Amino acid sequence: MSITKITPEYSVSTQISVEDVAEIAAMGYRSIMCNRPDGESPDQTPVAEIRAAAEARGLAFAFVPVISGGVAPQNVAAFEEALEELPAPVLAYCRSGTRCRTLWTMARS
Repeated sequence: MSITKITPEYSVSTQISVEDVAEIAAMGYRSIMCNRPDGESPDQTPVAEIRAAAEARGLAFAFVPVISGGVAPQNVAAFEEALEELPAPVLAYCRSGTRCRTLWTMARS
């Protein structure tokens, strides 16, 4: 897990694991958003496991999957909707953090 703060209320990360969720909660994040499609890579932790760990720690969770290199307008709209509903600060993750950063940039432009 490698976290980059974009704003005080939004950060991005590389792929996280179930074990990372406790640290994420301890860092003060109130929500986690996954922007990586489930099953994209064989070594990827399934989104259902991350969601369960997050909810067990009292964190909100959103799943807004985006295909790598294929951010579409409907992805940006879903991202904006999720951000409106999630309590901040939010930690969004994908494989490298790039999709999360791209969604943020496109939503703000």
